[in-house]
Amino acid sequence: MLKKNSFTLEEAQKKLEHYCAYQERCHYEVEQKLRELNMISSAQEIIITKLLEENYLNETRFSQSFARGKFRIKKWGKERIIRELKARKISDYNIKKGLREISDEDYSETFYTLFEKRKASVGHYPLYERKRKILDYMIYRGWEKEKIYASLNDLKT
Repeated sequence: MLKKNSFTLEEAQKKLEHYCAYQERCHYEVEQKLRELNMISSAQEIIITKLLEENYLNETRFSQSFARGKFRIKKWGKERIIRELKARKISDYNIKKGLREISDEDYSETFYTLFEKRKASVGHYPLYERKRKILDYMIYRGWEKEKIYASLNDLKT
C-alpha cells in the first residue's frame, strides 16, 4: 500500500481532529504533525485555528493533563514536568496552572515513597555510593535538589 503524500484541507482537518481527540495535544505537537503531513503554512494556520475554535486544542487543558499524568503515572517531580512542558513550548502561565493540579500532600508523599524505595534498592552499597545513586535517580525524575539533599542528610549507615 502506498503512503499518501498530500492531503486536502478537509482530510488533514479530520486527521488532526482525531489526533487531538485521542489524547490531549499542545500546539507544538500539532504543528509537528502538520509538517509530517506536508501541509503548507497557510493550511496549517487554518487547521490550527479550527482546532482551537472547536476546542480540540487547548494549551491550559494540555498542561494540566500532562502534569497530572506524568506525576501520577511516571512519578515525575515538578522540575522534570516543567522541563518537558517548556520543551513543548508551553507558556509559563499554563505551566503554573498545570502544576497546581498536583497537591502538596500527594507531592510530598510520592517523594518520600520513591526515596524510600530507591534507598531500599541500593542498600547493599557503601553509604557514599548509596547517596550518589539516590541523588542521580531522584534528579533524573525531576525532584528538587534541596528536598533530595535534606533527605540524604538524614541518611545514616
